[in-house]
Amino acid sequence: MEAPARECGGCSLCCVVLRVDELGKLGGVPCEKLRPEGGCGIHSTRPGICRAYRCLWLRGGLEEADRPDQLGAVLDVSSEAGAAFLAIREASAGTFARTPRLREIADEYRQSMPVRVTSGDDVLNPDRPYRVLLPGGEERLVEGETITIVRDGQPPETRRMPWLDRGVRRVVLRVEAWRVRRMQRRRPPP
Repeated sequence: MEAPARECGGCSLCCVVLRVDELGKLGGVPCEKLRPEGGCGIHSTRPGICRAYRCLWLRGGLEEADRPDQLGAVLDVSSEAGAAFLAIREASAGTFARTPRLREIADEYRQSMPVRVTSGDDVLNPDRPYRVLLPGGEERLVEGETITIVRDGQPPETRRMPWLDRGVRRVVLRVEAWRVRRMQRRRPPP
């Protein structure tokens, strides 16, 4: 049975949390096209990426009461290098820790895929911390090139990323920095 069609209604959290290159909008920053009362000021002419985007809640992957603005985070099943993971993008740092329902959803999903928790704060900091929750209770706290592994009943273990991962990370960060500079130069007028 197909999940009932949902509409954003009063929720526009994706317009704050997500990045939209076509509008020169960084993630974690409210879109300039977002109206004060909510909703998109250019809805009929918004970029294709905005038209196509459907968060996990809109796709029926969460309970009705789990709308992003109610949870304080936008959730998606994403993929990187061919591996799927649940992305939880907090509207502000600490939302995950303060919201029992977000932790409950993460616990459900982490049994079948990693769960990555990031914050919309400090998006231009390449070393900003994020969490990866894995099956079996393992958690990885990543900050820059340092990973702290936390396992139930064991002391935390801190290590540096493997050399190949560090190299790939540095290349990705350079490309991202270039894309952000380019996006900001080409930013359309408000």
